[in-house]
Amino acid sequence: MQAFWDERYAAKDYAYGTAPNAFLAEKLPGLPTGRALFPAEGEGRNAAYAAELGWKVDAFDYSKSAREKAMKLFAERQVSVQYELSSVEAYAFETAAYDLVFLCFAHLPPPLRAHLHKQAAQALKPGGLLLLEGFHTDQLPRSSGGPKRAEMLFSTDGLAEEFPGLEPEQLERVVTVLAEGPYHRGEAVVVRMQARKPR
Repeated sequence: MQAFWDERYAAKDYAYGTAPNAFLAEKLPGLPTGRALFPAEGEGRNAAYAAELGWKVDAFDYSKSAREKAMKLFAERQVSVQYELSSVEAYAFETAAYDLVFLCFAHLPPPLRAHLHKQAAQALKPGGLLLLEGFHTDQLPRSSGGPKRAEMLFSTDGLAEEFPGLEPEQLERVVTVLAEGPYHRGEAVVVRMQARKPR
């Protein structure tokens, strides 16, 4: 799987564009800045956007070519992001350290996804916010993006169970039109979640 992502991100163009995810761009401007973590960040578009808004940003991905593209983008945007080369299972998540964690289309096999979601919740400070966007199980027959394995897609009920320590403020199935580079394009069915860690 790592070879797949290295190959995708090695292309000259940014696989998912350089503009931030629409859900993140909707939510972030209204929040007070702080520390943010972007797991499986790919080519850096979301981390760069948060840094531009004044967040102190940490990010990681296991693709070397993704990190190279991300560092190029950070230099162009003149922002500072601490971006580590790491897999989800190897990353040293800090506990109660972040005001925001954003999971953007982080589709993983179930055991690894459970690990990521547990670590993401634990990484939040009390009062911290988790934002997540990913493909819904209803996305499976569509060609606008996402894995073709049902167990790697999301449902609203399933996500609520995967973050038991967080309080959902928004959790919904949304039909939207994606325009995020060549691989996320067209009408899609997604899940959007905003959940807060109790103080």
